[in-house]
Amino acid sequence: MKLNDTLAKAYSEQITLEIESSIAYLQLAIALEDANLPGMASWMRIQSHEERVHAAKFIQHVTDRGNRPQIGDISAPKDPGPAVVAAFEASLAHEQKVSDSIRALYRLAQAEGDIDSLPLLSWFIEEQIEEESTVSEILGRLHLIGDDGPGLLRLDAELGARRTGADEE
Repeated sequence: MKLNDTLAKAYSEQITLEIESSIAYLQLAIALEDANLPGMASWMRIQSHEERVHAAKFIQHVTDRGNRPQIGDISAPKDPGPAVVAAFEASLAHEQKVSDSIRALYRLAQAEGDIDSLPLLSWFIEEQIEEESTVSEILGRLHLIGDDGPGLLRLDAELGARRTGADEE
């Protein structure tokens, strides 16, 4: 079933947001690399990759439905500076923005009677719950660590141990 114009436009906007998220995570990785936290920088680069995978899932859904997505303008990401907490606060804010957008897309699909979109969007809603929870946990730990250098380095090493894999995609 082909998407109607309203849904096709909304999906294109979501695809653009996912790509924008990928670029934002790359900027955060640069900031953390500059702060000499290679593990956290690696974690952000993996997040960047995951956002590109998400964009590809949306693109595939739209093209499978006989539509042609259009990537829109992408805003340049803000550099959070050297503060680690600011980088993860920016990450959480961006995940919340993506979550809100996916929920709006879900509501639009429901309103348009497009039940074919609901399984994909339900998967993304679950994914966003996990994403927000993970970043919130990291932020909580950063607040606990405060200015404790060894604690920060331990968290850096832990986040750096994350690897990409098919189970994440």
